[in-house]
Amino acid sequence: MKTESLISIKTVQEIEVLRKAGKILSSIIRELTCSLKSGMTTQAIDDVAMNLIESHGVEAAFKGYRGFPGAVCVSVNQQVVHGVPGPRLILEGDLVSIDIGIIYQKYYSDTAVTVGIGKIKPKLQRLLEVTRAALYKGIAQAKVGNHLSDISAAVQGHVEAQGLSVVRDFVGHGIGQKLHEPPEIPNFGLPHRGPVLKEGMVFAIEPMVNLGTWQTKILADGWTVETADGQHSAHFEHTIAVAANGPEILTENGSI
Repeated sequence: MKTESLISIKTVQEIEVLRKAGKILSSIIRELTCSLKSGMTTQAIDDVAMNLIESHGVEAAFKGYRGFPGAVCVSVNQQVVHGVPGPRLILEGDLVSIDIGIIYQKYYSDTAVTVGIGKIKPKLQRLLEVTRAALYKGIAQAKVGNHLSDISAAVQGHVEAQGLSVVRDFVGHGIGQKLHEPPEIPNFGLPHRGPVLKEGMVFAIEPMVNLGTWQTKILADGWTVETADGQHSAHFEHTIAVAANGPEILTENGSI
């Protein structure tokens, strides 16, 4: 079966639910990132996130997913993604990546942002800026008639032109009634390949970018992913819909 035939096309009604889910999630992550400060533990961040999720009347998509213990993934500095909340303190100068998902009326929404705590080094600020820009370069290619790999190529092209590297072991994905739906969306690859994009497709696009090598390793907890060389990483993500007049960012907010 062709990959394209596995990609669900959402109805107008489904897109509206996903739009509302994205709006709620945008509010949650904006409030969560505003609460971050030096001296917090990553578990305290998870606690704030869970309180916000409950206060908005939605469910935490990640908690219990394949056994994950937290409501959010909190990844610090050299940690790329899937950081498990715990006793680690975040400190002045750290980079903190927050990946969060919710369930609203049986539909999922997913977003991520990396923020600097206090004053950060110029090279880390540049890492954030390049990764954020790469996300929007990829989103701009999510247009009717383009190929899926046009998203991937746009992300990779921007990142590597800046002398940074794109993580290859973890990818974006379709999203809807499941957190992870077809297709997988790598952040690297040649353009004009793969499925043709159609109106109503909904994706979570999420570049992960490293200062050094693209290679990663998984820690003993079975979840937390770090860069292989110990250099810093950043992660930004939006849930988007392919619309007739161009990509619609469903999780747009002031913090990303």
